[in-house]
This record gives sequence, structure tokens and C-alpha cells, in this order.
Amino acid sequence: MNAIESSVRPQPISDGDFRKISDWFYHRAGIRLSDQKKALVSGRLASRLRHHHLTRFGDYFDMLHSAAHPEEPQVAIDLLTTNETSFFREPKHFEFLRRQADEAAAARRPLRVWSAASSSGEEAYSIAMVLASNLGSTGFDVLGTDISTRVLQRARAGHYPMERARHIPQPHLKRFCLRGTGEQTGTLLIERGLRSRVAFAHVNLNADLPQLGTFDVIFLRNVMIYFNGDTKREVVARVLSLLKPGGHFLIGHSESLNEVSSAVQQVAPSIYRKG
Repeated sequence: MNAIESSVRPQPISDGDFRKISDWFYHRAGIRLSDQKKALVSGRLASRLRHHHLTRFGDYFDMLHSAAHPEEPQVAIDLLTTNETSFFREPKHFEFLRRQADEAAAARRPLRVWSAASSSGEEAYSIAMVLASNLGSTGFDVLGTDISTRVLQRARAGHYPMERARHIPQPHLKRFCLRGTGEQTGTLLIERGLRSRVAFAHVNLNADLPQLGTFDVIFLRNVMIYFNGDTKREVVARVLSLLKPGGHFLIGHSESLNEVSSAVQQVAPSIYRKG
């Protein structure tokens, strides 16, 4: 931070400016920020006001619509999105995925899996570890997508604090993770071969999807909790349009598709199949 930037002190965010930014974020990301998030919005965006030498959040809102700063909306989205994930979160889903991989191996058919809200990549790499163990190096593809470009950069690097490894099964940890040494002590790196099997892309699930192909299994876990009813139905419909007939759709254990979609049928808690 330079001397000029550090001297800028943004004014407190007004109720009106908070509502404008909240509405903008909802239309962009599909996520409604409640009034209780006012301090969070102020805290996360204050650095951008200082960066641009602004004191009013209303001026920053105008900047989000300015053609002179086309990169700023994505920066704001990166700051306002909450990214929570871990390796092998909800283990029963990975037990299910392992069975799917065994069936695919027996039938000699590849599996294509989409981690639709991959955050910093732990879920996508967990998927890849299971598939590589059961299908070898050529029998699968994994795609991880997220609305935040910031977390996608971390995902592509595949470099994590060692404490993130506590839920990785020991055989996978030994085979697919490199322990940092020297200046990298206390970190792990996903080994190059596995990283090469996982592609990451910037995708906004609240907008028309790009050409991604179709998938045998889709993970959309702990995402719907951020959406209202209409947005849930729209997002799930978009995602399910890319699920192959007979493919499986996995959501978080605290989530439900009741009154959200009838395109899939539940086969186990939080696991659905497309007929």
C-alpha cells in the first residue's frame, strides 16, 4: 500500500449503498446478502475503495458499472464470495464415487466428473485421487469450476497448508501429495501427474453455462444454501442439463431437492440419479 492509498479512509457504508451493492451482487452471483452482512461487505470492499482513492461506497458502486474499470466486478465478486471446502468432505460421497469407479473399470468405460463449485480445488483433487486409484491415469476427466477467479488460481497451483491434509486417506496422501521442505515446510503440493488430470475453469452457475460437455457425476455440494428458491431451481436445472442419463448428482447432506427439481430421483441420502 502506498502513502496516498493508506491515507484514504472510506466513510461508513450507508443503508442505501449497501442495498445497491447487495442487489448488484444478487443479480451477478445469485446470492442475496442479508442486512446482517453489512459489516462484512464494508470490511471486504474497503480495500478496493482505498485502492481507487475513494471515500464513498456509492462511488465504488458506480465504478462497478463503469466501462473504464471492466476488471472491477470480478474483483468484487472474488472478495464477496465465501469459499469453504476441504479434502474428502462428506466421506460417504467418496465411498459412492469409488463404487462408481469400480463399475466403470469393470465395464472399461471412462468417467467424467464435474466439481461445479470447486472453490480452491480440494474437492476436485479428492475426486481425482479416487478415480486415479480405481481407473488408472487415462480412464477419467475431472473439471472444477467456480465463480471466483481468486480461488481458481489457488486450485490450479494445488499447493496447500499441511493441516488441510488431515482428511486425506494415507494411501492417497503418500501417492498423490508431495511434502514441502525448506521454505515450503508445512505445506503439501498435489503431484504433477494428478494436477494434469484436473482442469479448472471460471463459470458462473447463475448465468448461461459455457460449452462444458456432459458428465457422469456432478458434485454441487453446499451451494444451494446461498440461493433463494427461484435461484436454486434455475441453477440446478442448468447444472442437471449437463448430467448424462443415468448419471449421478451429489449435494450437501444439509441440502434437499424437494420443490427444486424432479429431473432426478434420490437413491441415497444427498445422492440422486437422472432417469
